[in-house]
Amino acid sequence: MNIRIKLLFSVLIVLSFSMLTNAQTLSKNYKTYIDKYCQLAIKQQAEHGIPASIILAQGLLESSAGESWLAINSNNHFGIKCAEWQGDKVYKDDDTVNECFRKYDNVIDSYEDHSLFIKNRRWYGSLFELAKTDYIGWAHGLKKAGYATDPTYAYKLISIIENYNLHQYDLIQKKADIITSKNKITATPEIKSMGTITAFTNHKVQKNNKVRYVIAAINDTYGSIADEFNIDENRLRDFNDAVPFATLTAGSKVYLQTKKRMASRKFPMHEVKEGESMHSISQDYGILLESLYNLNEMPYTQGAKVAQILKLRR
Repeated sequence: MNIRIKLLFSVLIVLSFSMLTNAQTLSKNYKTYIDKYCQLAIKQQAEHGIPASIILAQGLLESSAGESWLAINSNNHFGIKCAEWQGDKVYKDDDTVNECFRKYDNVIDSYEDHSLFIKNRRWYGSLFELAKTDYIGWAHGLKKAGYATDPTYAYKLISIIENYNLHQYDLIQKKADIITSKNKITATPEIKSMGTITAFTNHKVQKNNKVRYVIAAINDTYGSIADEFNIDENRLRDFNDAVPFATLTAGSKVYLQTKKRMASRKFPMHEVKEGESMHSISQDYGILLESLYNLNEMPYTQGAKVAQILKLRR
């Protein structure tokens, strides 16, 4: 096979999986899985150095977004088999009949074991020399090191990461370190337990468009911030136009009161940039999401388009 044909074949593979995962973006199950486990993946990145995007993509792929037989019957989200395993086991047909798979008490244990499985095997060692934001290098490195037999495994991971914007979670730890450092200048953060996950509180209240807000740190939830400021969680979600199952990303604004109907006078317009949404723009300027749609006479089902000029004031 000559170089030109090989290149065409590679492009076709990427495009085919891109179309596949574009269809999956409509899947409520995928979105629910990401919302449910993104903080756990971020924690694994912080403790073991594996990119959160890679962890989430592998979890989504290996467990069919938490709906596979293994995930349901053994909390095994990564399809790890029984080699060197002394814990509980389940048996299922895979490459051969009646293969042995690891069984966990909970999903947290599955994520932790997955991280240690990669971290403690020398043939994955070179991956840890890559940047935590190099999800493409990690995806190809895992396949090359023998994590999966599927020849298109790396392309599947990359497509999932890019279609679901999972690479945003790879940057959270760095942002959270900066935020925590700033907080420590004025006060020592209170640490409270969230099972095996630690959450930092004691947020500095700031103002944007004359609306009070705080910056979310790693492992923050709407519930933890609501508790800190003695606000009902549903009300806090309403302040931030957040749907019931939405989770927080470290570095994002969390408003403690109702946003305004217009931006401040110095921001009459906004040009939409890559990666922005109507919701993120409403949060950036402290405007009610409904008002942002109404100001621009847009249907609520329509999203922001790159280079679109949005009105922020009447």
